[in-house]
Amino acid sequence: MRKFDGKELVIATHNKGKLAEIGDLLAPYGITVSSAADHGLEEPEETEDNFIGNARIKAHFAAKQTGLPALSDDSGISVDALDGAPGVYTADWAETPNGRDFPMAMEKVWTLLEEKNAPLPRTAAFNCTLCLAWPDGHDEIFVGKVNGQLTWPMRGEQGHGYDPMFQAEGYDETFAEMDPDIKNAMSHRADAFAKLVTSCFE
Repeated sequence: MRKFDGKELVIATHNKGKLAEIGDLLAPYGITVSSAADHGLEEPEETEDNFIGNARIKAHFAAKQTGLPALSDDSGISVDALDGAPGVYTADWAETPNGRDFPMAMEKVWTLLEEKNAPLPRTAAFNCTLCLAWPDGHDEIFVGKVNGQLTWPMRGEQGHGYDPMFQAEGYDETFAEMDPDIKNAMSHRADAFAKLVTSCFE
């Protein structure tokens, strides 16, 4: 496992919220973060059909273009009765000509489950794959996961994406009903980040 010994890290994202979240997690290690957007990078085409493949595309592209180590995150929800869909297409299912519509995407998921007459509980998992890539082509991969079930109708106003229909194993609230601090401490992203920090930053 290669240790990170630099002071600057590019986060392979154009999402300011994600940049701030990751920056806060890495602040205790004295690391300065910047985004792919800060470096004027385009978003590379994600051509893989799995989280690891797409995370690698984003991290290696940013590392190669900037000459700095880069960290990417590929996340999504996988529904067992839909053979793992939407998976890497989690965000794509919400795309409309006017931007992303996650309530529409959640309704699509539930409608497909109803059409299949999928048995209850309708199990699913949130997945997060992190790729830390260096300009020399080396990378380290960390996978985080939270198992749970889908619930309908949607509940809660917090969170984002598919959170209002996802109830983590052992919890009565959906991710969108939970206190954000509690959710962020046990989420798929927190799981992956704990592995990353232990392996590369501590």
